[in-house]
Amino acid sequence: MSRLATSYLLTCAAIGVAGGVLLWGATSLSTLLFAIVGPISAGIAGIWLLPAVVALRLLERPLAGILVGLISGLVVFPYLFTNLWWAFFAELPFLIVLYRFWKTWQYFAGAAFVGLIYPVLAAVSFNLWEMALPAQIGLFALTLASCLGGTWLGIIIADRLKAAGVAKLARRRPKTVATPGS
Repeated sequence: MSRLATSYLLTCAAIGVAGGVLLWGATSLSTLLFAIVGPISAGIAGIWLLPAVVALRLLERPLAGILVGLISGLVVFPYLFTNLWWAFFAELPFLIVLYRFWKTWQYFAGAAFVGLIYPVLAAVSFNLWEMALPAQIGLFALTLASCLGGTWLGIIIADRLKAAGVAKLARRRPKTVATPGS
């Protein structure tokens, strides 16, 4: 595996720290919403996809989303594994095709997948199986819309960063330096 460019790592670090700060606030808001209105807190679930989507769209490099998820998770340390979990689903559609292509629909496929499985995996927290059918459908729709919305916002941010030239700096390959005797 080739060495990673410092600019790539710094870009991931910047996105990860900014994402971590955003998720700090989102975690507080989600906790407050959950205490007051329970399942409505799923309406901001898509925010957890945002940092990984920005990194993947901007850099188009394998594991950029996971690296950003790790960094943002370190910023909000108690939620490290939560951030890695969400980053994994942003990364998954690209991993499935072994990072051979980077299409916009893949971002939304990952968001749709996690948006549909998150309510099931958090069913106990949301008391999902005790809800009336319309409330269950509403929770799934809310989570799905949030994840798709967070992904859409991440794509917009990354595309604007690309237009500003950030991706050119971060995607440079490291120069190899010949060492004596090699």
